[in-house]
Amino acid sequence: MPEARDIYGTAFKNGSVTAIARVTGANAAPIIAADIAAVRYSLFLLEDDPDSRQPVAGHHDVELSPAEVLFDSLQVDPLWTVDALGYNFRHTLDVRTHNAFAIGGRSYLLEYRLTPVSGQPIIVRFRIYAI
Repeated sequence: MPEARDIYGTAFKNGSVTAIARVTGANAAPIIAADIAAVRYSLFLLEDDPDSRQPVAGHHDVELSPAEVLFDSLQVDPLWTVDALGYNFRHTLDVRTHNAFAIGGRSYLLEYRLTPVSGQPIIVRFRIYAI
């Protein structure tokens, strides 16, 4: 079983982030857009209590097209510094209308829920510290 873990990063206050990851399915193979029926994301401001989180306005339960965030082959470019294999998931938060990281010095949770055509939901999470 693949290990579940948060991906850590930083963002500038009132800035954006590009979230990238290699996401695999239950068979441990990288998923592709055709494997996924729906993608939704939410951004939360985290509190000291790990179970307490506040949704960020304009970034809660937002629907994305699987084709806009998933690649059919692994990508290797300067954004990816983890290994030589690459990533298949990329999303840049749109902050033109709603700020994402309005409070500096705080942590946020960016959570993506991918609903496969068949099988269990896939959760991809990023913990982001605003500077």
